Amino acid sequence: MAGVIQTTVRRSMPASLLLRVRHRSPGLANGLAGGALAAGLGLAAFTVLVMLLWVSSPYPDSGPGGALHVAAALWLLAHGAELVRVDTLSGAPAPMGVPPLLLAVVPVWLLHRAARDTAEGGARDNAPLMPGRTAWAGVVLGYLAVAAPAALYAAGGALRPSWAWTVLCVPLVALVAAGTGVWTAYGRPSGPLEQVLGAVLPRGARHLVLGPDGRPGVAARAAAAGATVLVAGGAVLLAVSLGWHLGETRRTFGRLTEGWSGWLAVLLLCVTLLPNAAVWAAAYALGPGFLLGTGVAVTPLGARAAPLLPPFPLLAAVPDPGAGTGLHGTVVALPLTAGVVVGWFVGRGAVTGGGRFGVWTTGRTAGAAAFAAGLCGGLMALLAGLAGGPLGTAELARFGPVWWQVGLATAVWLGLTAAATALTVRAWRLRRSYRRGERRPDRVVAPRRRPALPRPARKERLPRGTWFRRKPGRSAPVPAPVADEPYLLLDDDGDDRAHGAPGDLRDLRDGTDPFDLRPRPEPLDDLPTPSPPAAPGDTEPRPPA
Repeated sequence: MAGVIQTTVRRSMPASLLLRVRHRSPGLANGLAGGALAAGLGLAAFTVLVMLLWVSSPYPDSGPGGALHVAAALWLLAHGAELVRVDTLSGAPAPMGVPPLLLAVVPVWLLHRAARDTAEGGARDNAPLMPGRTAWAGVVLGYLAVAAPAALYAAGGALRPSWAWTVLCVPLVALVAAGTGVWTAYGRPSGPLEQVLGAVLPRGARHLVLGPDGRPGVAARAAAAGATVLVAGGAVLLAVSLGWHLGETRRTFGRLTEGWSGWLAVLLLCVTLLPNAAVWAAAYALGPGFLLGTGVAVTPLGARAAPLLPPFPLLAAVPDPGAGTGLHGTVVALPLTAGVVVGWFVGRGAVTGGGRFGVWTTGRTAGAAAFAAGLCGGLMALLAGLAGGPLGTAELARFGPVWWQVGLATAVWLGLTAAATALTVRAWRLRRSYRRGERRPDRVVAPRRRPALPRPARKERLPRGTWFRRKPGRSAPVPAPVADEPYLLLDDDGDDRAHGAPGDLRDLRDGTDPFDLRPRPEPLDDLPTPSPPAAPGDTEPRPPA
């Protein structure tokens, strides 16, 4: 059979293996590589910045090794780890635990992107995503595999990391940032948040934090808006105070360093600490203020002098020592504004929230406003805790706002203002809808006994232990084409008959033509006349008559 031509070409074994590898989800190795790359890029960014400042400095105190140790220590400080200075005048180690919030954006963003790209795995169209737990664990382990030697290397410099804070903060930041990246890759499903909220909040308050569609609820949006107003208002207060003390701000630059390289270094340090200063200003407006040392509090009611403070440009914005004046008391407009914003969000949601609750009652609206104020207080307490810390021992052991005081003051200020504003906005929106002649919205009156409501259809849940869902559209089956059904056009349409439609398909089937559009038959004159039937005895055909 030498003349037989082979018409079927089979795919070779290497080609099929390559195709399987191409369509297979990436494994744990990609996660490890992504986490290690994120840590390396973060270290490289801090190293380049520190080396540039070291090269441009006219008085470098140490060699390039010392600059590299400082870069590694600053990278750990950006994660929230506390550092310890060993070369002090007294010889005793002094902690330094005020992390610049702006520097924390670099490792968090790199971790988020690494986890998201690892979970997607370069998948296109309907290719499957990487399992969420595999991507999460791979990125975290790869990141910590680089962070551990970096911490060991930084321990040999003048700024040494505190091992307790390093072991706590660096893995925590890696876990949270990588988790948000995987969550984003899977289309931000509500399953993980529902499980966390189910273990923390009661059933009646869960929908205020997370809506039925997976988006933030009314209270969560209101709390985020209130925290944004407080921090933005604090930045405005900081700018006004710096402009008021402009002369002192300029003099501090000359007292700290000389030359453009030193001024640039101080300016970069001030820029990285601007978010911290904005949170401090917000704490000042809320009432608790902040501490410039043990027992040295700065509040709108008055400020005490702090003789141990170094000349620093941002510290020039601190109010002058003495009792507070009416000008200092105007800062209460900031928490009042934040409370109004929170109340407006809650009041609008009380009318347009929808769901099985309809329009919220006054008690429910006030409770939602108080809950949103509590959430905002928790956010501000977290920011205050991150923005402060120790700058030494003894009198400098407490520096910055006290987190629990800031959280409590935020909840009190915003709780009272937001409740009144929410009730006012609710009444105003309902009154406006009544004036337009709309139907009065249904209210839900709480009965004495719990009514037996029909149980809603249960949603399709993931198996226990599975937190992340696939992105919609990646692995969804392609819908089958629908066959044409011409007979669907012949169904009776009662609506057309009810509205007096002149034409109906039933008339055509009954033989009537309401539009009188049937073609009339032509006369058949040219056709021959058929012959009559032949008799039984006739054998010849008769001629036509």
